[in-house]
Amino acid sequence: MSSFGPLDGLRYGLLGLPLAFVALPLYVLLPNHYARAFGVPLATLGAVLLGARLLDALIDPLLGRLSDRLHARSPQAVLGAGAVAAGVLLLGFGLLFFPQALVDPARHGMLLVAAALLLALTYAGYSMLSIAHQSWGAMLGGDALQRGRIVGWREGMGLVGVVLASVVPTVAGLPAMVTLFGVLLALGWVFWTRAPRPVRGNAPHTAVDLRLPLRRPAFRRLLAVFVLNGIASAVPATLVLFFVQDRLQSPASLEPAFLGLYFVMAAASIPVWLRIVRRFGLARAWLGGMCMSVAVFAWAGAMGAGDAAAFLVVCALSGFAIGSDLVLPGALLAGIIAEAGDQPHAGAYFGWWNFATKLNLALAAGLALPLLGLAGYVPGAREPGALQALSLAYCLLPCVLKVIAGASLWALVIRPSASAAPMPAAKASP
Repeated sequence: MSSFGPLDGLRYGLLGLPLAFVALPLYVLLPNHYARAFGVPLATLGAVLLGARLLDALIDPLLGRLSDRLHARSPQAVLGAGAVAAGVLLLGFGLLFFPQALVDPARHGMLLVAAALLLALTYAGYSMLSIAHQSWGAMLGGDALQRGRIVGWREGMGLVGVVLASVVPTVAGLPAMVTLFGVLLALGWVFWTRAPRPVRGNAPHTAVDLRLPLRRPAFRRLLAVFVLNGIASAVPATLVLFFVQDRLQSPASLEPAFLGLYFVMAAASIPVWLRIVRRFGLARAWLGGMCMSVAVFAWAGAMGAGDAAAFLVVCALSGFAIGSDLVLPGALLAGIIAEAGDQPHAGAYFGWWNFATKLNLALAAGLALPLLGLAGYVPGAREPGALQALSLAYCLLPCVLKVIAGASLWALVIRPSASAAPMPAAKASP
C-alpha cells in the first residue's frame, strides 16, 4: 500500500491490545497465581509450563503454513479463522484462571493435568490469531520506516493492553480481567475486519513451503539473535513478581505501579525508537536498546529490601529499552520477507518467529523456576542464600544473555549488512 495513516494503524493494530493483554497474565501472573493461591510446587509448575509451551512452540510453524493458505484464499478466510481462534482463546483463558469450574484445585495432580490441557487450548487459539495478524501486517508492504510504523501500531496497542492487564487483576479482580479481555478481543477483531487489505500481487500462488524461511541466510541470522535476546527478556518477565515480593519485600499495592510504569514507558518509547531508526537504521537502534537494558539490570542486581523507589526507576528505564525489542526485530523481519519476495509465505516466517518466541518463554519458565527451587528459593523465602539466587537469576543472567545477543547482532546482522552495501564508485586512475 502507498501510505499507512493513523486510522489504518488503529484498525490494524487494535487487535494487538487484547493479544498482549492475555500474554501478561499467561506468562507472568499465572505461575505466581498457581504457586501462591493453590500451593503448586515451583519445580512441578515449571515442568508443566515448559511442556505446554514447548508443545505450543512446535505447532507454530504448522499454524504459519495454515495462515499462508488462508491468506492465499482471501482476506475473508483469514478473518473467519481469526474469529474461531479468538473464541478458542477466550474459552481456554477463562478456565485457566478459574480451574475450579473443572477440577478441585486442592488435588494438585488433576489441577496440573487440567492446566496443561487448557494451556494447550489457549496457546493454540492465541498462536493462530497472532500469526495471521502478524502476517497480515508484513504483507501490507512499504519501506523500512513504514514497516516500523505498522509494527509500532501493533506493538504500541499491545503495550496499552499490557498496562491494562497489569492493573486490572489487582484493582478489579480476576473475573473483571477475563470479562474485559473478552470485550477487547471482540472489538479488536471487528476493527481488523476494516483494516487495509494485504498486497497479494498478481503472481500465481505456489505451494506453501514450511522450510523456505530456514533456507534464507538473512532470516537464520536474525532468528539466532532474536532467540538469544528473547531468552534474556523472558527470564525477568517470569521472575519479576517473585523479585518484587521477596527480594524487595514491596507491598502488593505497588505491583501495578511497577508493571504499569514499565509498559507505559515501553509504549512511550516507540516514537523515540522510530526516530532513532531514521538516524541509525533498524539493527543499530536495536543494539542500542540492548546496551541500555544491560546497564539497567546490572544496577537492579544491587537492590534489596526497601529499594522500591529505586526499582521504579529501573522499571521506567528498562521499559524504555524494551521498546526497541518490541518494534525493531519485527520490522527487520518484515524487511527480510520483502527483500526476498516471500510475502505469500509470510505466515511460514511468523510461524518460525513465534516458535522462537515460545521457546524462549518455555526455557525461561522451565529452567529458571526449577533451578531456583534447587537453590533453596520458595515463594516467601527470606534466607540470604535463597534471595541471592533470586537476584542472580533475575538480574545477572539476563545481562549475560543480552551481551551475547548484542555481540551476535553486530556479527551476524550489522556487519554483513554493511559489507553488502554498495560501495562508492572508484575514481578513474590518473
